[in-house]
Amino acid sequence: MNSLLSNLRISVPEKIYVKDPESSDLGKRIVEHGIILINEIGFDAFTFKKLGERIGSNESSIYRYFESKHKLLLYLSSWYWAWLEYQLVLETYSISDSREKLKKAIEIVSRTTEEDSNFSHINEVLLNQIIINENSKSFLTKTVDQENKEGYFNIYKSIVQRLRDIFLEVNPDYPFPSSLANTVIDGSLHQHFFKDHFESLTDCKKDITPTDFYINLVFNTLNI
Repeated sequence: MNSLLSNLRISVPEKIYVKDPESSDLGKRIVEHGIILINEIGFDAFTFKKLGERIGSNESSIYRYFESKHKLLLYLSSWYWAWLEYQLVLETYSISDSREKLKKAIEIVSRTTEEDSNFSHINEVLLNQIIINENSKSFLTKTVDQENKEGYFNIYKSIVQRLRDIFLEVNPDYPFPSSLANTVIDGSLHQHFFKDHFESLTDCKKDITPTDFYINLVFNTLNI
């Protein structure tokens, strides 16, 4: 299984990038150090010039992979959701009990991220922090409708649909499965943010995790 996972490649919609960063050492360095730099200084302060200085490459070489920093953020967001979806599939496929499968699925999409050794050039812990802090900037734009038509958000939609289907396994009559699935996935990001920055806005503390909250919320909402 470990050998199989070591050959796993996370796929991101091709229209997001100019040249696949996975196709070269430079591309992987752009992604690797892009994550580190965005996490250090924030997306608003991040520029390709600063990234070029960090990796010892011309700014123009980064534009050969991504036409803008917005596209880089879209790439990182898509990669993260695809990576999370592969965990969701891998860790739930052998669970036959629908309630246990539901509990595991909620845990996967809401838990604290740990680094995955299968992807050496991507620090998933730092990427998770970027998703928590910056993910909304990938779609709260004037171009969101066009980018949606071009499939930029298909991976996020896919993981929402997978979680929705798990909800329907335990309660096929629940009328709002997509809304609930999106609430759990996106809401868990907010709960992690509030836990670290606005403690008075959440009940999640060291001994109460976002996973605890969402398991309680979903099980009560689905009446199971």
